[in-house]
Amino acid sequence: MAQEQKIQGDVLRLLDDVLGLNGRTQGFAPDTPLLGSLPELDSMAVVGLLTALEEQFGFAISDDEIDGSLFASVGSLTRFVQDKLAA
Repeated sequence: MAQEQKIQGDVLRLLDDVLGLNGRTQGFAPDTPLLGSLPELDSMAVVGLLTALEEQFGFAISDDEIDGSLFASVGSLTRFVQDKLAA
């Protein structure tokens, strides 16, 4: 459980940095919607976020792993990172 919380914290920090949210992610929970709810999360921000995730966690993300459901919520993005790290 502690590892999941650390990963979620890291994901939230990346979201905050990449999207320039100025600390707004501190109030985000796993069910906080992302894509379609954050105007800052546009197509260019998605590319930046994917690159940041790869650099932060040391894995590669292939094109066939990327779809809208990945960015549906904080929880879906965190689960994706957890799954990549476990693979």
